[in-house]
Amino acid sequence: MSRIGKQPVALPKGVEVKLVDGILNVKGPKGALTTPAADCLEYAINDTEVTISRKEETRLSRAQHGLRRTLLANCVAGVDKGFSRTLEVIGVGYKVAVKGNTVELALGFSHPVLVDLPMGIEAKAEGQKLTLSGIDKEQVGEIAARIRRLRKPEPYKGKGIRYENEQVRRKVGKSGGKK
Repeated sequence: MSRIGKQPVALPKGVEVKLVDGILNVKGPKGALTTPAADCLEYAINDTEVTISRKEETRLSRAQHGLRRTLLANCVAGVDKGFSRTLEVIGVGYKVAVKGNTVELALGFSHPVLVDLPMGIEAKAEGQKLTLSGIDKEQVGEIAARIRRLRKPEPYKGKGIRYENEQVRRKVGKSGGKK
């Protein structure tokens, strides 16, 4: 039995879940999300929680059990509280600014880098920090990874874009290793 899959998904006040045509619709105070339901699982929905159980013990149902529970839990958490990811832009002359739904980055290139944000994602820049927030965990993480990929932190000086609490393994330079 999946340790994650057998745990019920608690529904906070104001969040409701409905199963319609193989799709779970989750509505809450911040918006609405959908996630596909697996045919090999049974969904027991009541006012306070959603319990997912397997119809039969097959390899597919065991694989889907924990996955579908986690996807549903992410939808519930997203419409209730939302998700956010903070990036730090570190380097001399590196800057970040938000203009409407576009993030403008100065990353040492000859031109500013513009990143358009999809619907549902909001950005806020404070100094060298960029905070991305939204209700869809997958979308927030994907946009944060796409922005980080523009200039990954390098190991010698630590310049680049990194996640807020990311530890960058530093290396010594050419002359630092000799004695």
